[in-house]
Order: sequence, then structure tokens, then C-alpha cells
Amino acid sequence: MIDASDDLKAMIEAAKAAGDGLERHFGRLADLEIRSKNGPADMVSIADEEAEHTTRGILARARPSYGFLGEEGGSVSGGDDAQTWIVDPLDGTTNFLFACPLWGVNVALAREDRVVAGVTYIPMLNELYVAEEGKGCWLNGKQVRVSPRHALIESVLACGIPFAGKPDHPLFAREMELLTSDVAGIRRTGACAVDMAWVAAGRWDAYWERCLNAWDMGPGIILVQEAGGRATGVDGGPLDIHAGHVCVSNGGVHDPLIERLNAALSE
Repeated sequence: MIDASDDLKAMIEAAKAAGDGLERHFGRLADLEIRSKNGPADMVSIADEEAEHTTRGILARARPSYGFLGEEGGSVSGGDDAQTWIVDPLDGTTNFLFACPLWGVNVALAREDRVVAGVTYIPMLNELYVAEEGKGCWLNGKQVRVSPRHALIESVLACGIPFAGKPDHPLFAREMELLTSDVAGIRRTGACAVDMAWVAAGRWDAYWERCLNAWDMGPGIILVQEAGGRATGVDGGPLDIHAGHVCVSNGGVHDPLIERLNAALSE
């Protein structure tokens, strides 16, 4: 098991506590209050808000001076804003609300906007992914690595698909046109947390998505990096967690994937 710092221990505690609460809600979905955030396809429930309250409370007790950025509550300053907790209390809300088990809790720690530790917890699969800079990526106490593949034709990719209210639908169609004939398969789980963790574990060879937030991608960045993979923007440039897009891979298929994603932009 990873030799976790006190920060990482607090992150693990927060993710598991939030996940346990969400799992209880998952057993009685009919009772949840659900409303739209930014349109009919962008939903939030009391479960999301309770999970963020849980994570924020645990993290604040551990490091009260750190800043906090959460999907539901936004940004909260601390005395040491160079260090910020970044939390998505329920990544894959639509999956959750439609009784699909592919959803998770994301907790990351960023220093000067560089992710240095991350936890992704997928309660319904009993999968806890943790990583800290220089210490590898671990799944349920066992170290994991990205896949060894180097050819797109042998690779399975994952992606996010823009839904109602999101931009770039024509761009996504062009990406599919350029990629589907050159890969072994393309998957969409509906949860960025799951897809990025699965790249780290070697299940997918790469994942990309546009129109994301820092809390969607935060933990997955360091999970993949510490598993031996690569993380950039979808254009291949340096990763900015606030830029709204990400591409992570095993490293071997990164450049040809980026080449096709850039080609889709130019058409």
C-alpha cells in the first residue's frame, strides 16, 4: 500500500465517507430530490450536496488553511490558497440517478494549480484509486500501471460525449469519423472519474474530453501520471486543469491520438 501523507489520508477518508453516503442514497433513488442545474440534461440531487458537505468537513478539519473548490459549492478561499482541495462529490450524476453503478467521488489536492495527490472512489465497484506525487498509483492497495500498447489499431479509447446543452457536437462527430476506423474500440462510461482511473489501471489506453472542469479531471491526472502515463490538453499542449479539456493515455498512443483530435479541429 502507498505510504500516504497526512493530506492523502484525509483525502481517502473524505472520499470513502462521501461514497458511503452516496451508496445509501443509491439504494433509495426514488426518494431523492432532483433538479436541473444548467439545463434539462444537467442534473443535481440532494445526494451530491450532502457528499460535498461531507468531504469539505473532513478536509477542512485536516487542513483548515487550504482553499476549497467544489462542483456544488464553488470556490472558498483559505489562508493558504496556494494549496487547494478540488472535489467532485459525485462524478457521473446522470448514471447515479438512472441506477447505473458507474459513478465515483473525486478528491484532488493542487499546489499552485498542479495536482500533487488524487483519490477516486467508485463505491459500487469497491474500487479505491489513490496516487501521490512520486509514490505510484494504487488500486485497493495494489500498484497499477498503464497499458503497454503503442498502436492505435490495437487500442481501446474512452471519451466524453457532449450531451444536450453542451457545445462541440459537430466536432465530436468529426473526431469519431477520424478515429473509429483506426482503433479497436471507443467507449463512453458517462463518468470522467471512472474513465481516467481505468486508463491508470490499464483498462483503457486513452481518454479525452472537452468541456470539463477541474473537479472532473483533478484526481485522474495524477492517477495516470503516477501509473506511468501521460496527461496533456486535447491539443497536446501542457495541461491546465482550468482550461476545460484533457487527454490522458498510456503514453504510447498519445501522439497519434492528439494528431487526429487536432485534425478534427481543422476540418
